Amino acid sequence: MSGWSRKDLTGLDGLSAAEILFLLDSAKAFKGVGERSLKKVPALRGKTLVNFFVEPSTRTRTSFEVAAMRLSADVVNISATASSLQKGETLKDTALNLQALRADMIVLRHSSPGSSHFLARRLDASIINAGDGAHEHPTQGLLDIFTIREKLGRIEGVEVAIVGDILFSRVARSNIFGLRKLGAKVTLVGPPTLVPKSLEQLGVRVTHSIDEVLASADVLNLLRIQHERQRQEFFPGLGEYVSLFGLTKSRAARLKPTCLVMHPGPVNRGVEIDSEVADGPQSVILEQVTNGIAVRMAVLYACAGGSSIPA
Repeated sequence: MSGWSRKDLTGLDGLSAAEILFLLDSAKAFKGVGERSLKKVPALRGKTLVNFFVEPSTRTRTSFEVAAMRLSADVVNISATASSLQKGETLKDTALNLQALRADMIVLRHSSPGSSHFLARRLDASIINAGDGAHEHPTQGLLDIFTIREKLGRIEGVEVAIVGDILFSRVARSNIFGLRKLGAKVTLVGPPTLVPKSLEQLGVRVTHSIDEVLASADVLNLLRIQHERQRQEFFPGLGEYVSLFGLTKSRAARLKPTCLVMHPGPVNRGVEIDSEVADGPQSVILEQVTNGIAVRMAVLYACAGGSSIPA
């Protein structure tokens, strides 16, 4: 099966269902690498990947770094504070200099929506979007979808409730785009300031009551409150948010036994989710982290020219 011919991954919005499935199936093949005693394959030997993070990140950057090393690529990590962006250099000029050093792939996290598209149109190197402002975070969306498919055996017809700060969430957008292309039913849950009815134009249902979705959801994906991207007037007080939208132990007791509890991390325990629930049997939060490495291996492999699912 051949399902990929792009050099970049800038978002899930523009991908077909076949392309998403190609990445998921490739990730399934690569997941086995992490279970071996020698966790390495030579798929990207001789390639150089630059992790260029203009916004801070720990888990996404580390996940890409581990994924690249498992594919035998050379990895260079650059943060904004260590780059010439601090001295006034433009993003384009910084990236052109990285390309002049013969970087084959650039993983970019940036606060400006569309930054990865901007570079992808101008550079020969492959650009992978690791989060651009409040726009998209495609590999997080893919690893969430991968986890759902792995645990439930399908995506089509699955009822997914995404809870919290949707308006400012790049994770939510990538999840929505990917899940809907594969036939899932998506409901967005949160306060009206963070989940406006206008989001229904994305083909999802909007509700302002978490209690309305507890009994029917197959997946509950709880988003981190993005204090750094929102103004105070968008967000109710923490106590009010917990009482109205937090996945407390009592709310979790109303979920179907098979319902998956997800969170992209980092988790604000006692806010989005109670600690007992985050560590409970329905939580797949740590499995999401593990699956993130396999998904990012698949993305790097595909963007480097891998057009068939690895054996």
